Amino acid sequence: MKYKAFHKLSYGLYIIATGFEGKKYGYIGNTAFQITSEPPQVAISSHKNNFTTDKIIKSGKFSISVLQKDVNTSLIGEFGFMSGAEFDKFRNVETTTSVTGAPIITDSSVAWFDCKVINSVDVGSHIMIIGEVLDSDVISGEEPLTYDYYREKYKMLAPKNAPTYVEKEKLDSEIVPEKEKKPEPVEKKPGKDSNEGGGVHTCSICGFQYNQDDGDPSMGIPPGTPFEDLPDDYKCPICNAGKDYFK
Repeated sequence: MKYKAFHKLSYGLYIIATGFEGKKYGYIGNTAFQITSEPPQVAISSHKNNFTTDKIIKSGKFSISVLQKDVNTSLIGEFGFMSGAEFDKFRNVETTTSVTGAPIITDSSVAWFDCKVINSVDVGSHIMIIGEVLDSDVISGEEPLTYDYYREKYKMLAPKNAPTYVEKEKLDSEIVPEKEKKPEPVEKKPGKDSNEGGGVHTCSICGFQYNQDDGDPSMGIPPGTPFEDLPDDYKCPICNAGKDYFK
């Protein structure tokens, strides 16, 4: 079996959120899909160890915020790689509510769904939760973020609680056909060689790759900045890991 075959399945990226006993909970999910049209129902897959899963079951409600293609990457880092048990994920995001009262993330979102839990099924490592859509809205005409785009642009790994998580060693051991690419002329710029000192450094926590040719505009780092020249307090823009976690 080749695990990379699963990468050919289409996914989006969403923030799944709920509220319980006056507190907000949420996580990044890549499994949310419509299963019926009448009544309108959707399903999500939530890891049993996910701090939010138990709160969704107990509250009987959840929201799905569909993220936009040019998402604020801090949302991915905080909702995907940090635990709500130790960190307030909602401190810097805009939310609204609808019928169920579940918090709905509107930052970097193109649409949302407000759902009432009607069933749940134990499917192994995860629980499939089925919800009836009580309300929904489109808030932006921008293109939604796909998991394929997220994986290719940011060279990211799936969080360990994601349904699509596969150990990096297993993925690296597989050889799959590459799509044909036409060679593009490369303009060699005078000055520092992009391979000097290792042009690409990878975060060992989330898989984000810092490429000195690109820099990190989200953190104010201009293109051409070697990793060694980054400030000592530089943090991964996705999971907030320090420089020591890059290899």
